[in-house]
Amino acid sequence: MAAGRGSRMKSSIQKQYMELKGYPVLYYSLRAFEESIVDDIILVVGKDEIDYCKKDIVDKYGFTKVKKIIAGGSERYLSVYNAIESIKDQGYERILVHDGARPLITQEIIMRCIEGIDSYDACVAAMPVKDTIKVSDENEWAIHTPNRSSLYLIQTPQAFDANLIIEAYEKLNNRLQAGEQLAITDDAMVVETCMNREVKLIEGDYKNIKITTPEDIGVAEVFLKYLS
Repeated sequence: MAAGRGSRMKSSIQKQYMELKGYPVLYYSLRAFEESIVDDIILVVGKDEIDYCKKDIVDKYGFTKVKKIIAGGSERYLSVYNAIESIKDQGYERILVHDGARPLITQEIIMRCIEGIDSYDACVAAMPVKDTIKVSDENEWAIHTPNRSSLYLIQTPQAFDANLIIEAYEKLNNRLQAGEQLAITDDAMVVETCMNREVKLIEGDYKNIKITTPEDIGVAEVFLKYLS
């Protein structure tokens, strides 16, 4: 998934295309899946970026597993829906959804997620939070402190049995078309909300950060030294 606008980066260049040690951020995610046991990659980008991604990223760096580059939607879940619709009748057994702005994904995380599908049907990469978390009211007063031991940072990939995630997104689309308002922030929520299914948390990595704000580029550069 690489169709996000990345407004928090405060840059004219979208975060997935910013340079990270000589390559676009998106390059690293594509390389990781290109080198994994994953069969095919569907790249979802802004409709005005399809040609750029094909020529200057996919073709330039020889990513042969990228079978389609399609346009995303106005929200992340709509982008995932577009991708799933484009491949739902092609007989895939497993579907992994990954953020193109997480360049530090590793083969170990990918394999743990793939293996997790076989045991649980639905799983997401995650790590326990290190900090105390506060819940605030509308005026930014702290009103609750949840137990830190039960809180996790949710990452990607988010990995699913193909039939499960396809049905979940079809049900989500039907509910949205009927005018229902749903605050969906990740694919696990689609499965939880539309299929009433639990999602297993699989070990991710604290280095598997999402490039969101300007300082994240510097952090990712440091982490890349450990992965190279």
